[in-house]
Amino acid sequence: MDAVDVTQGYFDAWNRRDADAIVATFADGGTYSDPNAPDGLTGQAIAEYAGGLFAAFPDLSFDIISHASAGEGMVAAQWMMRGTNTGSLRGNPPTGSAIALPGADFIAVEGDRIRSVQGYFDQGTMMRQLGLQVMVQPYSVGPVTFGDSVYMQLGNRTKPGAFSITALQVRSEDEVEEVRSYSQQILQEMARMPGVISVLLARAGHRMLTVTAWEDAESPGQMFRGGTHSEAMRQFFGSDFTAGGVTSVWKPERINALWVRCESCGSMEDHDLSNGTCQCGQPLPEPPPYW
Repeated sequence: MDAVDVTQGYFDAWNRRDADAIVATFADGGTYSDPNAPDGLTGQAIAEYAGGLFAAFPDLSFDIISHASAGEGMVAAQWMMRGTNTGSLRGNPPTGSAIALPGADFIAVEGDRIRSVQGYFDQGTMMRQLGLQVMVQPYSVGPVTFGDSVYMQLGNRTKPGAFSITALQVRSEDEVEEVRSYSQQILQEMARMPGVISVLLARAGHRMLTVTAWEDAESPGQMFRGGTHSEAMRQFFGSDFTAGGVTSVWKPERINALWVRCESCGSMEDHDLSNGTCQCGQPLPEPPPYW
């Protein structure tokens, strides 16, 4: 069996969505790497990686545009990966978007088995096709650290009676992802809790913050009555999770007027004092939430 035939068997296993068959095409100790797995995978780790893709894209397939010998035991393959994201991908909820991602593999073959696969594709293209944001920014400039944020608003327009603030100092990108995994589950649980107005999650470097607006100062106590938040707290006070952090509940001393711009005359009006009607006599638009 020549190297091109071995490579075809490898892609056939992918198109059958058979993780064990993919691993079977590799020699003992054979490695797989791509931009999402830059350190390289071997054995069962390859099966788990492929299984994660099949879960995220149940209809995943590879169209082989070309593949040819590139020297002794080496095959260069150009492909188009297609699939619809209907399952969780790396902890993120499915977007329902279809992708057509171009890429290439350089595959080293020994005998009738694969010694290594080095895959290349543009992660930014994949994220954009999934409808996800791709940001290019520095990690820090002087005292300023850059990051990202998530906001959940449940349609509760009550004036906040309290804010809970959690600040964690993580030590690595692995801990960033672990905190994010907990946060995703906690957000789902908070969406069903009474008294929640909104939640803001922010990360800048290794500093991770959660600010939650509540109707009153008693409502945050729900977070300690079981669920994922309690599990995360047990992990925090365990032997090896984050460098430290602080939690707190704040009661606002003063929340100023909620201003709304009239779409007819352009003036800014205090929505509460105006009872929803501008001085020009026209109804004001729906106000934004307080938080």
